[in-house]
Amino acid sequence: MSLPTVYEYYAGGGISAGLSTDQPYFTLNNKNITIYSGAMHYFRVPQDQWRDRLQKMRAAGLNTVETYIPWNLHEFQDGVYDIGNGGSDFSHLLNIQRFLEIAQEEDLLAIIRPGPYICSEWEFGGLPSWLLKNKGIRVRTSDELFMARVTSYFTMILSILSVLNWHSGGPIIAYQIENEYGSLGERDMTYLNGLKQLFLDNGVKEMLFTSDGASIGNLGQIPGVLYTANFAGDATNQLNIAQSYQPGKPSMVMEYWSGWFDHWTEQHHTTDIFSFTATLLEILNYPASVNFYMFHGGTNFGFMNGANSGNGAGDNSGFQPTTNSYDYDAPLNEHGDYTEKYWVIREILKEHGKNPVSIPDPPESKPLKAYPEIEITDEMSFSEMLQHDFLPNKQSEELVTMEEVDQKYGYITYRKEQIDLPENTKLKVLGYVTDTLMVLLNGELLSPVLNHPDDLTKFGYWKSKDQVLELPECTNCTLDLIVENWGRVNFGGLHQFEQRKGFHEGQVLINDEPLQDVNIISVEFPWYSNPYWEDWTPSNGTELTGPKLCKATLTVDENEELLDTYVDMRDWTKGIVIVNDYVLSRYSKLGPQQALYLPGSFLKKGENKILVFEHFNGSDSIKFSDKQIFETVYKSNDENLRGI
Repeated sequence: MSLPTVYEYYAGGGISAGLSTDQPYFTLNNKNITIYSGAMHYFRVPQDQWRDRLQKMRAAGLNTVETYIPWNLHEFQDGVYDIGNGGSDFSHLLNIQRFLEIAQEEDLLAIIRPGPYICSEWEFGGLPSWLLKNKGIRVRTSDELFMARVTSYFTMILSILSVLNWHSGGPIIAYQIENEYGSLGERDMTYLNGLKQLFLDNGVKEMLFTSDGASIGNLGQIPGVLYTANFAGDATNQLNIAQSYQPGKPSMVMEYWSGWFDHWTEQHHTTDIFSFTATLLEILNYPASVNFYMFHGGTNFGFMNGANSGNGAGDNSGFQPTTNSYDYDAPLNEHGDYTEKYWVIREILKEHGKNPVSIPDPPESKPLKAYPEIEITDEMSFSEMLQHDFLPNKQSEELVTMEEVDQKYGYITYRKEQIDLPENTKLKVLGYVTDTLMVLLNGELLSPVLNHPDDLTKFGYWKSKDQVLELPECTNCTLDLIVENWGRVNFGGLHQFEQRKGFHEGQVLINDEPLQDVNIISVEFPWYSNPYWEDWTPSNGTELTGPKLCKATLTVDENEELLDTYVDMRDWTKGIVIVNDYVLSRYSKLGPQQALYLPGSFLKKGENKILVFEHFNGSDSIKFSDKQIFETVYKSNDENLRGI
C-alpha cells in the first residue's frame, strides 16, 4: 500500500486547524508533524526552474519550502509595486503567488519570512534604498515614518498571500516576524509588537515565529510567538538554550546553515560532509524540526548582492561585499544540480523521518553547455557613455548621495567641467569611500587598478581614510569621479543601516577647497535603457585602460536547446555583465567567484547581445564554461583583507 502525499495526509477530510505549538511538538490540522524544510528564494532562481528545484526538494524527503520576500524588489519605487506583473528589472522573478502555487502542486508546505528586513546577504537586507531619501529615518525601529511605509507594504503583500494561507486551502503554514532582530542588541518592543499586529490586522491565522542565534540571547523574542534557532553546529546546546526561553514548546532550527556565503577576496566556503551529517542527526534526534538554509542558494542577479560591515565601526572601513554567486555549498548547487549533501539528506530522512508520507524519485538534471568563445566587436569609453541623454543627470552645488538623486544601484558620476588644475594638485576624499572610486581626467583613468586584494588599501577603495590622489596640471579639463555601490550592508547594528552610497562620509577637496557645482550623472544600467547604447566604435582589444562598455554577440542556432552556462570572466578585471539588456552579475578577478551563472531562459534563439562594463583592463573575447569556477588567485598580505 502506497503512502499518502503531504496534502492527502494533512489536509485530507478538510482543514480545521493550522500549525499548533500548544504542546512540545508541532501538529498540523491536529496531526503530529515534524517539519523538514529547505530554503529556496524565488527571486534568486529563474521562474522556469522553480518547479525543477521544488521537485528536487520534495524528492529529498522535505515537506516544506521556506522563502524570504524582498521588500526592495516588490516595492521597487516608493508606492510602486511589482509582484510579477511588470515594471521592474526583476519582474520575471517576482511572481510569488505562482511560486507558492507550484510548491503546493509539488506537495510542499511553505514557510514565509516577509521582513520587512530579511538580511539574506541581499542588498540592504531587503530594505528599499529609497527609504534613505528621508533624512533621520530609523529603519528596523518603531520610528513613525518607517512604520508607515512598512504598514503600506505589508498591507499589499499580505493581501496577495492571503489566498495562499493554510486556512484558505493554500500551502503557507507559518510567518516570521522580522529577522534575527536579537542581533541588533536592542529591544524595541513597540516595533516588534507593531509588526505582530500587522499580521493579525491583515487576517493572518497561521503560526507566527521569530528566529535568532540562540546563544546571543532572546532580545528578539516576542511574547506568544514561537522562538526558533539559527546555527551551524553545537546543536544540542543551542536547542537547549532555545528551550529555556520557551519551556514546553516545539523545537525548531529555522536556519541550519548547510554551508556559507562568500565575500570577494575570500576562499570559497565549503562545509565538511561529516560534520554536516553529524549535526543534522543531532538535530533530528533532539528531536527538532529543521529548515536547511540554504537548500538551494541560487544567484544574486544584477546588483542585488549585500555586504557585511566587517568591523562594526559605523564607517565603511570594514566593508565586505558578497559575491553574486549564492551557491552557499548547498545541497543543490547554484545551477540546481545535486551535491553529496543532497544524497546524505535524502538517506537520513528516509531512515529517520517521522512523517508518514511518500517520497518521490529525484528528477534528472539538465546538462550545462560551454558555448563557443565570442569576440568583442565594439566598445565605448566611459566619456562616450556619458554623452547619452537618457542618463539621469542634475546640476548640484553639493556632492549629494545616490539616494538623494533617487538612484538605487550602479554608478554615480560627479562631473566637473572646465576646471583648471595647477601643478601638484591634490584630490582628497575625506572619510571612507562608499564603495569604490574611479577618477578620470579628460577620460583618462588616474586612480589605481584593482588587481590584487592589497590594492584595496590604495586610493579609490574603502580600506583607507582621507585618501589623496595627485592630479596632473591641466587647463579647461573635465574631471569625472565615478563612485560604485558594491552592495549595501545587510547585517549589523542599527548604525549600519544608515548607510548611503556615493560621497557620504565627507567632502571631496581639490587643493583643500571643497568640490562644488558639479553635474551628477546616474549610470544604473536599468533594463529599459540598455538597448539604447549607441555610437559604438570597433574594438581595439585591450589597449584602453579605464572604464568602457564592450559588446559581443552570442548566436544560438534555431535547432539548439537553450541550456544553462557560466560566463568565464578570468580574463577580465572588474565590472558587470549584461545579457539581452538585463544586468546578469558583477565579476572581479579577486575571486573566489570567477564565472557567472547564465540560465538558458535568459537567452534566446538567434543573436544574444552581451555587454561587459569593464572598470580597468578587459579582454578581446568572452568565454563560457559548463561548470562554476571558484578560484582565489591572489593572497593578501593584510590579515584584515582575508575575509571573516
